[in-house]
Amino acid sequence: MSAERIDRDRLPAHVGIIMDGNGRWAAQRDEPRHVGHSAGEAALFDTVEGALELGLRYLTVYAFSTENWKRPPTEVRFLMNFNRDLLLRRADELDERQVRVRFIGRRGRPVPRRLVDMIERTEARTARHRRLTLQVAFNYGGRAELVDAARAIARDAAAGTLKPDRVSAKSVQARLYEPEAPDVDLLVRTSGEQRTSNFLLWEAAYAELVFTDVLWPDFDRRELFSAVRRYQDRARRFGRV
Repeated sequence: MSAERIDRDRLPAHVGIIMDGNGRWAAQRDEPRHVGHSAGEAALFDTVEGALELGLRYLTVYAFSTENWKRPPTEVRFLMNFNRDLLLRRADELDERQVRVRFIGRRGRPVPRRLVDMIERTEARTARHRRLTLQVAFNYGGRAELVDAARAIARDAAAGTLKPDRVSAKSVQARLYEPEAPDVDLLVRTSGEQRTSNFLLWEAAYAELVFTDVLWPDFDRRELFSAVRRYQDRARRFGRV
């Protein structure tokens, strides 16, 4: 699908993508799993180009979950190094395209300090941009984010800066990893799986869900355009009739 078929006046404010299927893509080719992860880089950056072409404001991708630490140690090490090297390879490109890069998720151990340093440098380098905000969910879990928000609320209540009976949805929103990000309007998952897997539980409460059989390394801007078109074909009521 081409971008011309998209109504630019009804774009989702925020698109989230669960990038799934790298391992299966590699297995279909009798390759080790890390080959699928590497192939997914081209898919990610063509999708970013598509987001820029449409004029999307927020794109969040699920890169590494809090549950992914359960994978084989060799795969985890590869993903840590791969994400660090990806930032080294692509930071100039993202900066030139005026993409602000933000990482959401926990940054303490066991995330390597060298990777955290690279994340923070990339965020600082691109902080002034607003053409597109690319949020990378890394060492991220929706439940972990809500636990961290609850802990922040508890600390503020204990300190006397927040009264327990004044806690509201806005109180939680303000303590999310990126409170200024709009709610997710469109959530896409690749590879045929039909679940949200602990991704943006709060932010995607009213998201339109699009599931595609395309494995992530085969995803590109045309698939993004197709998902946005499916989003635009739906009636969004938010509890109303």
